[in-house]
Amino acid sequence: MTVGLTHFLVLAALLFSLGFYTVVTRKNAVGILMGVELILNAANLNFVAFARYGDLPNPLAGHVFPVFGIMIAAAEAAVGLAIVLAIFQTWGSIDTEQVTSLQQ
Repeated sequence: MTVGLTHFLVLAALLFSLGFYTVVTRKNAVGILMGVELILNAANLNFVAFARYGDLPNPLAGHVFPVFGIMIAAAEAAVGLAIVLAIFQTWGSIDTEQVTSLQQ
């Protein structure tokens, strides 16, 4: 049995579904950030899979996008965790339902 494009697309759909479920159901801000990371990883997997199995004139083009995606995800995680720490210092909790506005 060989691994084809369909296998990668099913895996990416599973990752996206788990990430979306995590974002929708979590009240904790760190859990929401983890769900967003799963969604971004699903998109990166799609880019690489289509670059590998697609008929592109330049196959490296599909590998460049995930590199930028990983850099953006790292920056998003750093900014998101900084916001979570600021919320925790202000309200003493990172529960997103308790934080209703950005004012004290």
